[in-house]
Amino acid sequence: MLDETLKTQLQAYLEKLVQPIELVAALDDGDKSRELDGLLHEIAALSDKISLRRDDSEARKPSFAINRLGTDISVRFAGIPMGHEFTSLVLALLQVGGHPSKAAAETIEQVRNLDGEFRFETYFSLSCQNCPDVVQALNLMSVLNPNIKHVAIDGALYQDEVESRQIMSVPTVYLNGEVFDQGRMSLEQILAKIDTGSAAREAEKIKTKDAFDVLVVGGGPAGAAAAIYAARKGIRTGVAAERFGGQVLDTMGIENFISVDYTEGPKLGAALEQHVHAYDVDVMNLQRATKLVPASESASGLVEVHLENGASLSAKTVILSTGARWRQMGVPGEDEYRNKGVAYCPHCDGPLFKGKRVAVIGGGNSGVEAAIDLAGIVAHVTLVEFDSKLRADEVLQRKLRSLPNVDIIVSAQSTEVLGDGQKVNGLVYKDRTDGVMHSVELEGIFVQIGLLPNTEWLKGTLELSPRGEIVINDRGQTSLPGVFAAGDATTVPYKQIVIAMGAGSTAALAAFDHLIRTSAPVAETATA
Repeated sequence: MLDETLKTQLQAYLEKLVQPIELVAALDDGDKSRELDGLLHEIAALSDKISLRRDDSEARKPSFAINRLGTDISVRFAGIPMGHEFTSLVLALLQVGGHPSKAAAETIEQVRNLDGEFRFETYFSLSCQNCPDVVQALNLMSVLNPNIKHVAIDGALYQDEVESRQIMSVPTVYLNGEVFDQGRMSLEQILAKIDTGSAAREAEKIKTKDAFDVLVVGGGPAGAAAAIYAARKGIRTGVAAERFGGQVLDTMGIENFISVDYTEGPKLGAALEQHVHAYDVDVMNLQRATKLVPASESASGLVEVHLENGASLSAKTVILSTGARWRQMGVPGEDEYRNKGVAYCPHCDGPLFKGKRVAVIGGGNSGVEAAIDLAGIVAHVTLVEFDSKLRADEVLQRKLRSLPNVDIIVSAQSTEVLGDGQKVNGLVYKDRTDGVMHSVELEGIFVQIGLLPNTEWLKGTLELSPRGEIVINDRGQTSLPGVFAAGDATTVPYKQIVIAMGAGSTAALAAFDHLIRTSAPVAETATA
């Protein structure tokens, strides 16, 4: 399964193994078992610290465990972790083999101190760019704490489990047999959910922090660029982010990032965070801002940002880069059937709808690209567009119209998501030309209708556009002195990664210029 280049790279990684490990395979007579058997033999042949044996007592086949010999440290994969999960496999091999994690020492200690028994199961798809973060975090936790066990399960391979548990979104995580959470989660987010006292402890730490020269709110491309540019000026810089990387983490392929032919969102997000940490920046993750207090209204004379956990931060200048999120249809049934047939990431969740009927809502580039991708997996795709014509690039439209299992409906207003109480079974739309209502029987709905700025918490504080975007000038200055903004949350006309980075840099330079001018000594008045 591994080409020579990949074998060479993997062999170099396996030289970092500190302790011997064994691969324990559970196989049957199927093709996938033969495929997995071949992969495990190839891996075992690359290092004398790896042994391989077979034990078919495990219920899930094909699957395999990675065990540290002489201990109860173990990680299990049910399936063949290639595609996006190959990195998860490599990290599991290294970490079970004693190679230290790059996670923060404080976070590692928090995992080790967790009490109780935790049995995690994660359902993933090989095409999901969100899944590896979850798989890798839970694998690491199972290596660090013997009370934690984890198995990562390829949902496309174990369709019977997916059907019985009615899993319609990945990653889906079970804890001790009950649904724990769905969607992308970092190690810190998982810990915060398990260790209920962590949020309060973090709030107390934040309350003791001194004022920043520049506080960046948001950790996407705009926020990362702003933090780097500010820190390079040698001023005290902080970042408060709900999740570092922001919306870019949900982006599959990136082909228009200048000088980089191709990359993927999670990879770029990790690079952004690594670059920020290369400077003296105080990064505060998992922090949601709830209120902005202008300097003119605060007792300290500084801008204040209140956080959801009850703590607050103060700064001489603030850069708002809170980004945007997927826009929802806002129709009955959408919230009820979210992750039960209503989805927002075709790359992640598409494989779970193999052989089924789905709809894609939206005729822009995102919607048409989603329909093209899904057409290769599902039985049938119905693309529903509100406008009288598709808005995607012509080359994408030609590709879409060439596919035999795609229907295109324009001038259609989606009005309701239908379901049986457990999962989606239909979509209702109104023909905008004659007002007639129609329904489509299907099992999945992928919503691709653009972005909504994360600015609700700023209403009434500074100037927002009718669309809820932060109004800025060409320097990123908002309507409040000392408060700047950048990225998808602002009135910048094009929501692109490279534009957000430039806007973040501009805002940081403008904030620095503001600091210089407001801290300059007052000129002495000449006397006669």
